[in-house]
Amino acid sequence: MNISLSHRTLHFRKPARTSRGEYLTHDAIIITIRDEEGRRIGLGECAPLPDLSADRDAYTRMSDVARLIEQALQSDNYTETLRPYPALLFALESAMYDYQQNPLLYDTPFAHSEVGIPMNGLVWMASYDEMLAQVKEKLRQGFRCIKLKIGAIDWEEELRLISTVRSRFSSDTLELRVDANGAWQPKEAEEKIAQLAQYDIHSIEQPIAPYQWKEMAHLCQLQEEARGRGEKFIGIALDEELIGVNSLEEKRLMLDTIRPQYIVIKPTLHGGITGSIEWVSEAQKRGISSWMTSALESNIGLRNVALLAARVYGPKITMPQGLGTGLLYTDNIEMDMELRGSKMWRALVEEV
Repeated sequence: MNISLSHRTLHFRKPARTSRGEYLTHDAIIITIRDEEGRRIGLGECAPLPDLSADRDAYTRMSDVARLIEQALQSDNYTETLRPYPALLFALESAMYDYQQNPLLYDTPFAHSEVGIPMNGLVWMASYDEMLAQVKEKLRQGFRCIKLKIGAIDWEEELRLISTVRSRFSSDTLELRVDANGAWQPKEAEEKIAQLAQYDIHSIEQPIAPYQWKEMAHLCQLQEEARGRGEKFIGIALDEELIGVNSLEEKRLMLDTIRPQYIVIKPTLHGGITGSIEWVSEAQKRGISSWMTSALESNIGLRNVALLAARVYGPKITMPQGLGTGLLYTDNIEMDMELRGSKMWRALVEEV
């Protein structure tokens, strides 16, 4: 087989705002594997986020990526060699599995275009009016689970938006998730989560910055105590907290220490295919639920996240996944996927 690398810069239709700032473009390195005749293709995407990924500085030159791949493939176990480089590990694993049509990813009802994967509708940070317009559009499209990025505009405005949405749609008809991207201080987070609870919020992702295990564990424990008393509570979901936690021992220690209600799996950030499967398995052993989301990859990475989610969670996925990022770019890469309402499907491709 022959491996080649290419660079792609993706351009957002609108600035993608989080509490950490905004994205205008996103750089990706595409791994392509072909057979000796140049026909059989496997595709993977290495697209670390510049201000977030633990391995964000490892791919400044294409020669660095080629060297890492060569060293990994010459080792006894390339997945172990690339553990410190989750974005590249995800790309290489995805390309290899695609090239081989490995049944781990390609023998599921989703891969065979028999079922779709439910998704949440993502509402980006903006003004109150702009965010409300995004919510209305997602509802028009048929989404029944919406995730709101919060933490960057006035808190009272954010609460007003959530109150407006909840007053029109009960939790029986619309699941609300929020993502703070680590925007709050621990005491502030405790107070704001208490305010949010009245609106029947399903979960809040990363309310405080990572590497504060004691404080995060306290927030999770408060929600468990509220649930035990029969009060309204919000599940705490770890996201950025998982970045850089690569070994199996570290993963077990984190989950046992914090005891979150949920974890959010992003293969580009959290250990590729191998590491993501470990996270889900260890969480399930502890009664911790999870879902999978993209990390703003192109449609190549997004497709591979969807294939992995279909394998990990089985053919009857009920938990909405975070796969609705394919339309964010003006110049995305066409792949064999399509949106039907609030579900992602693998499009049928004729054999040639």
